[in-house]
Amino acid sequence: MGPIKNIFNWGRKNSVYFLMQPMGCCGVEMFVFGAAPYDSDRFGCIPRNTPRQTDVMIMSGYITRKYLPVFKNLWEEMPEPKWCIAIGECAISGGPFYDSYNIIQNTADYFPIDVFIPGCPPRPEQFLEGLINLQEKIKQRKDKRDY
Repeated sequence: MGPIKNIFNWGRKNSVYFLMQPMGCCGVEMFVFGAAPYDSDRFGCIPRNTPRQTDVMIMSGYITRKYLPVFKNLWEEMPEPKWCIAIGECAISGGPFYDSYNIIQNTADYFPIDVFIPGCPPRPEQFLEGLINLQEKIKQRKDKRDY
């Protein structure tokens, strides 16, 4: 990896702008991660309101078949490079609604999930651990081009 690429990855690692889709109880716990005791901003994890300004999509809670096209549209609007985090059992495997006709059971079938954060709902400490794991992935990222 070239020296300029290392600088790019360092900047991306320390400025993770995310788009959150708070569905269900995992979304409530995610709001706690941004509050004073944990303060996601000090880790460079800053929420944005538009997908065009984000690097990471955070999926939390259940995803219905009707809402799936909206998620796909948001994902397509995000600029490259982009990453995806699935939070909670509902987003990862459907959770207690796994056998429902309208709930997506496996988000990895529809999106390239980079970090899975299990739990129902996961604690804010687990969000922090997942963020650190994602930052390590971003730091190690390799492109087809090497600067």
